[in-house]
Amino acid sequence: MATEKTVSLLLSLLVLILFDSFSGECNAAAATSNMQEAQALLKWKGSLHGNEALQSWSLIPTINGSPCNWTGITCNGRGKVTEIKLRNCSLQGNLDQFSFSSLSNLAHLDLSGNALHGNIPNQIVESSQLFFLDLSLNQLSGVLPNSIANLTHLTHLRLHNNRLNGKIPHEIELLTSLTLLHLYNNQISGSIPQEIGNLKRLKDLQAQYNLLYGPIPSPLGNLTELTSLDLTKNRISGSIPNSLGNLTKLVWLHVGFNEISGTVPLELGNLQNLESLSLVSNILTGPIPPSFGNLRNLAFLYLTENQFFGTLPQEITNLTQLQQLRVGYNNLSGHLPRVCLHGSLVRFHVYDNHFTGPIPTSLKNCTTLQTVRLENNQLTGNISDFFQVYPNLSYIDVSCNEFYGQLSIKWGDYQNLTLFKVAANNISGMIPPEIGKLAKLHKLDLSSNHLLGEIPKELGSLTSLNELVLKGNQLTGLIPQEVGKLSSLETLDLSNNNLSGFIPEKLGDCSNLEDLNLSKNYLNGSIPIQIGNLANLKNTLDLSHNMLTGQIPPHLANLRMLESLNLSHNFLSGTIPTSMQEMCSLFSVELSYNDLEGPLPTSKGFEEAPLEAFIENKGLCGGVKGLPRCNSSFFNQFDGKKGNKIANTIVLSLAGAVCLLSISLWVYFFCQWRMRKKKNMVLDMNKRDPFPIWNYDGKIMYEDIIKATENFNDKYFIGEGGCGRVYKGDLPTGQVVAVKKLHSPENEEELYETSFKNEIQALTEIRHRNIVKFYGFCSHSRCSYLIYEYKEKGSLAICLSNEEEAVNLDWRKRMKVIRGVAHALSYMHHDCNPPIVHRDLSSNNILLDMEFEASISDFGTARLLKPDSSNWTMLAGTYGYVAPELAYTMRVTEKCDVYSFGVVSLEVIMGMHPGELISSLLTSGGAEMLLKDVLDQRLPQPNDQEMKEVVLTMILALACLSADPQCRPTMHHVSHGLSANKPLFLEPLLHTITLRQLMDLKL
Repeated sequence: MATEKTVSLLLSLLVLILFDSFSGECNAAAATSNMQEAQALLKWKGSLHGNEALQSWSLIPTINGSPCNWTGITCNGRGKVTEIKLRNCSLQGNLDQFSFSSLSNLAHLDLSGNALHGNIPNQIVESSQLFFLDLSLNQLSGVLPNSIANLTHLTHLRLHNNRLNGKIPHEIELLTSLTLLHLYNNQISGSIPQEIGNLKRLKDLQAQYNLLYGPIPSPLGNLTELTSLDLTKNRISGSIPNSLGNLTKLVWLHVGFNEISGTVPLELGNLQNLESLSLVSNILTGPIPPSFGNLRNLAFLYLTENQFFGTLPQEITNLTQLQQLRVGYNNLSGHLPRVCLHGSLVRFHVYDNHFTGPIPTSLKNCTTLQTVRLENNQLTGNISDFFQVYPNLSYIDVSCNEFYGQLSIKWGDYQNLTLFKVAANNISGMIPPEIGKLAKLHKLDLSSNHLLGEIPKELGSLTSLNELVLKGNQLTGLIPQEVGKLSSLETLDLSNNNLSGFIPEKLGDCSNLEDLNLSKNYLNGSIPIQIGNLANLKNTLDLSHNMLTGQIPPHLANLRMLESLNLSHNFLSGTIPTSMQEMCSLFSVELSYNDLEGPLPTSKGFEEAPLEAFIENKGLCGGVKGLPRCNSSFFNQFDGKKGNKIANTIVLSLAGAVCLLSISLWVYFFCQWRMRKKKNMVLDMNKRDPFPIWNYDGKIMYEDIIKATENFNDKYFIGEGGCGRVYKGDLPTGQVVAVKKLHSPENEEELYETSFKNEIQALTEIRHRNIVKFYGFCSHSRCSYLIYEYKEKGSLAICLSNEEEAVNLDWRKRMKVIRGVAHALSYMHHDCNPPIVHRDLSSNNILLDMEFEASISDFGTARLLKPDSSNWTMLAGTYGYVAPELAYTMRVTEKCDVYSFGVVSLEVIMGMHPGELISSLLTSGGAEMLLKDVLDQRLPQPNDQEMKEVVLTMILALACLSADPQCRPTMHHVSHGLSANKPLFLEPLLHTITLRQLMDLKL
C-alpha cells in the first residue's frame, strides 16, 4: 500500500515538472510573439514625423516586451494587439513601414485625422481579422487596392477626406459583412459598380464629392437595410431608378449637384422613414410627385435648380415635420400651397419660379420661420398684411414680385434680421425710420419701388450694414450725413432718385466701401475731396447724371483699386488731374458731357477708353483716337504745378504778339463754345447723343452679325417692326439673338436716325422682366442694327393667327400675357425718370418665349416725357392701335399707351383684332352683346376661376378704350387691378354678363 502511494506521489511530481516546463516554453513563445508586435510598431513609429503622441511606445518600461500598455493599443487576453486607435494624433508619414503581417489579430484600426500620405498598401489584407478600418481625414492618395476586398470581416470602412483616385473595384462585392462605407471627399472616378448591390447588410453609403459618372445602378434598390445614401457633387447622369423606392428604411437620400435627368419616380413616395431628400442642381423635369405627400417624417426637402414645372402639390401640406422647403430656380407655377400648418417650417425658399397669387394664410402665421426667399415670382398682395409675426426671422427676400402697400413700422421689431430685400415691387410710402433699429442687418435693398420722402437719418445706426441699395425710387431731400457712420458698408447705391444738395463729406468715413453709385439724381456742388479716402473702392464710382460743378479733385487718384469711374453728364470744369494716371486698376472711364479741358492722364485706363467717354467737353486732348494730340502749349497751359506755371510764364513772354493773339482767340473760341454748350445742356438735353456709335456692349461685332445672318439673308427673317426687319442670328458664342436691321428710306435720314437713337436710349434706360433685353447695337456705313434677346414663340400676333399656337395659348396663359404687358407699361410710365411712352404698342410688338412670358419690343418711336417738354410730335403708331386723340392733337402722353393696351387686351381675349367691336360699343346693340360671345371660340369656355380673370381684364380693357384720355386709368392702376384679384359681386352671372355691364363696372 505504501509502495502504491509512493508511486502515485512520484507520478504527480513528474506531471508538475513537465507542466511547469511546458508553461515556461509557452510563456517564452508568447513573450517572443509580443516582442515581434512591439518591434513592428516601433519600426513604424520610427518612420513617422510628429510622433509626440507615441512617447509611451518604448520597450524599456514594458513587461515581457508587450505593447499592451502603449497609447492607443488594446490587447486581448493573450497579449495580442487587437485595436489601434490613434485618431487626431498629428502623425505625419505613410503606411509603408506598417507591418500588417505582424499584427494578425488586429481587428480595429483607426488612424483618422492625421497627416498620413502615400498609398494604402496591398499588405493591409494580411490583417485578415480587421472588421473596423478608418483611414479618413488624411492625405492618402493612389487607387483603392483590389486586395481590400479580401478583408471579408470588415463592417466599417472609412476612407473619406483623402486624395484617393481610380475606380471603386468591382471586387467590393466580397465585403458582404459591410454595414458602413464612406468614400466621400476624394477624387474617385468611374461608374458606381453594379456589384455594390450585393452588399445586403450595408446601412450607410456615402460617396459624395468625387468624380463618379454614369447612372445610379438599379441594384442599389436591393440594399434594403440602407438608411443613408449620399452621392452629392459627382458627375452622375441618367435617371433616378424606380428601385430606390424599395429602400424603405432610408432616412437620408442626397443626390444633388449631378447631371441626373428625367422625372422623379413616384416610388420615392414609399420612403416613409425619409427625413432629408436633396435633388438640387440636376436636370430633373416634370412635376413634383404628389406622392411626396406620403413622406410624413420628411424634415428637409431640397429641389433647387432643376427644371420642375407645374404646381407645388397640395399634398405637401401633409408634411407635418417639414422644417426646410427649397424649390428655387425651377419653372413651378400656380399658387403657393398651405405650408406650415403645424408650425415647424424654418426655411421657405421658392425663389426664381412663376408662382402667382397671394401668400397663403398659413405662411403669414408661421412663427417658426427664419429665412424666407420669394424673389423673382409674380406673387401679389399687400405687404402690410403679412410678415408680421416672425420673432426669429433673420433673412427675407421678396424682390421682383408684385407686392404693393407700405412698409410697416413693425419691421423694426425683427432684431435678428440680417437681410431685408423688397426690391422691384410696387411698394409705396416712406421708408420707416424704425428700420434703423435692426442692429444685425447686413443687407438692405428697397430699390425699384415707389418710395417717397427722405432717407431716414436713423439708417445711420445700422453699423453692421454691408449693402444699402435704394436706387430707382422717388426719394427726395439730402443724403443724410449719418450715412458716414456706416463703417461696415461695402455697397451704397442711391441712384435714379430725386436726391438733391451736396454729396456729404462724411461719406469719406465709409472706409470699407467698394461700390458707390449716386448717379441720376439732382446732386450739386463739388465732388468732396474726402471721396479720395475710400481706398477700398474697387468696383464702381458713379456720380454721373447730376449737377456737380467745380474741378475733379486730385484726391481721387488715391483710389488705386478702382476699376470703373463715371463722372459724365455733370458740369465739371478744369483739367483732369495728372495724378489720376496712378489709378493703375482703372479700365472703364466715362467723363463725357462736362466742361473739362486739357490733356488726358497717360495711363491705360484713359488711353484705351473709347472716344465716346470724352465727347462734349471743352477741349480735351490726348492719345485717344479722335481727340487732338496734346502739344507743349497744352501741357504748359494746363499743368497745375508751381514750377510749370513759372516755365509757362517764361514761354509766353517769349512767344511774341502773334502767339498771344492766337492764344486769345483760342480762349475766346472755347469760352463761347462753353457758354453755348451749357445753354444747350440745360435747355435741350434731348439733343445729346449719350450712346457710343459702335459696339455698345463690347462683345457683338459687325462681322459676327453679318456672318450669323449671312448678310441678312431672308432665310433668317423672322418678322418686321415699324422701323426695321428682324432676323435670327446664331453667334459664335452659342448665343441666339434677334437682330433688327433698321430701314433707311431715302429722304428720311433724320427720321431714321431719330428712330435709331430713340430705341437705344429707351432700352438702355429700362430693365424689366416684361421688356425685351437689349444686348447691343451698331451704327455702320453699310447698315445699322440693334441686338435683342431671341424670343422663341415670336410675336403675339403670330401666335394668335396660328390655329395650333392659339389653342396652346389657353386662358391662363392669355391672362398672364396681358398682366406682363401691363406690368411693363406701368414700369415705363411710373418707375422710369423721365417716364417713357412706347407709342406703338401692338400685338406685333409683343414677343413671347417658350413659357408664353410676354416682352414688349420695338421702341423705335418711343418718347421720353421730359418735364419741360411739350411732348408734341408727329403721328406714330400702328393703325388700329393708335389712340384717337393723336389724330388731331398730336400730343404724346402715357394715356396713348393705355388706349393701345386696351386694344391689345381685347385682341388677346377675342383672338383677333377688335376693330369692329370697338366701334360697335358706341351703339346700344354692340354694348348689349354677351361677353361669352366675343371670347375666342377656338378655346373651350373658361371655367369659373378663368372667367373671373377674363371679366376683370375686360373691365379694365374697356376702361382703357375711353374716348376721353382723362377718363382712362393709369397703367399703375391697371397693373394693380390685374394682380389684386379683387372679389366680384356678379360672380353668379359671369357667364351671362354683357359688355354694357362690364363698361359700367369700376375697379
